[in-house]
Amino acid sequence: MSDITVNREDAILNIAINRPERLNSVTTEVLNDLADLVLEAGADPEVRVITLTGTGRAFSSGADLKSRGSAPGTDTITAANRLIRAVRDARQPTVAVVNGPAVGVGCSLALACDLVLASSNAYFLLSFTSIGLMPDGGATALVPTAIGRARAMAMALVPERIPAAEAVAWGLIYKAVDAEELDAAAKALTDRLSTGAPLALAATKRAVNESTLTSLEGALGRELEGQGRLLRTADVAEAVAAFVDKRPPKFTGA
Repeated sequence: MSDITVNREDAILNIAINRPERLNSVTTEVLNDLADLVLEAGADPEVRVITLTGTGRAFSSGADLKSRGSAPGTDTITAANRLIRAVRDARQPTVAVVNGPAVGVGCSLALACDLVLASSNAYFLLSFTSIGLMPDGGATALVPTAIGRARAMAMALVPERIPAAEAVAWGLIYKAVDAEELDAAAKALTDRLSTGAPLALAATKRAVNESTLTSLEGALGRELEGQGRLLRTADVAEAVAAFVDKRPPKFTGA
């Protein structure tokens, strides 16, 4: 797992995507490896908190298009769904420490965590429609649940960077701190969680998720089906070619 680093600090398990040269873009393999780690941690009674972050200057730039030279397949979306479910179902609190851009499925992954702590220079971007796709990784449920239909539609249909401070104001994430304070703030938060009552925290997480994420399973299924259709379109092929060529795509609806 050279693309992932794992660091255990007492009862806190820190997981980082370690592809800084690709701004921590993710592949099917990376997503499945992350899911394996979260599932393993979820079953470990000695782990009290799970954190997810990225190495370098990004949290995650989303699916890896450049090295593949093509759009991700449904296997990638299935792996992303597996990871999102693992994060939701883990009995421990999960904390996304967003050190930089959280884009595409990287944004979905961050928002699937129970608490999102972000650097002030981080931003959140649902970039999917810019490449002829629809949001996935549960974003069609996670985002409107947090910020309502109007803002969720805007994030998805008119993709724009949502700076960390604005994300806090919208209720999209928990908290933003100055970049130089992120590590200390993450440690303070995870230390507090790790010394909390684990049964109470687990029961609270489960109850809140069952009240608020009732549409998540349906969203994951719809996203997988919808992306499967969109991945076969000429617009997606054009978007990937334009991405590699560093030019604007020309969509035709074909």
